[in-house]
Amino acid sequence: MSSQSAPESPTEIALSYLGSFAGRDPDLIASHVAQDFLNEHTSALGSNSSGRGGYRERLPDFLADMVDLNYEVEHLVVDGNTVAAFYVMTAKWQGGAPIRIRGVQRLVVDHGLIVHRTDYWDSQTFLNQIDE
Repeated sequence: MSSQSAPESPTEIALSYLGSFAGRDPDLIASHVAQDFLNEHTSALGSNSSGRGGYRERLPDFLADMVDLNYEVEHLVVDGNTVAAFYVMTAKWQGGAPIRIRGVQRLVVDHGLIVHRTDYWDSQTFLNQIDE
């Protein structure tokens, strides 16, 4: 994370994590997740991964495809160490087609790191936007 004090609450960690994508730094993004991180996608186009290393390895390709990626948080619901972040993700798919996808990430935080992320978004919305 940044040279400033690390976020401590699950809310701060979730917001820092989602905000880190705009900086396009795979190491910074991956620094928010635990070594045994489970990255789960419910979308038909998404694919799961496990471990910080496996997640970090995939980030450069994801960031290259999602030019100008930004997560705008619409609403947070916090229950103990679990944060549901309702978001609007915007980007330019492979530098071309603009995309805008609403979704939710459920982030489970333990000892200051995200241990489990479940991302819920609609694959068809994505396909419709890149096919126009």
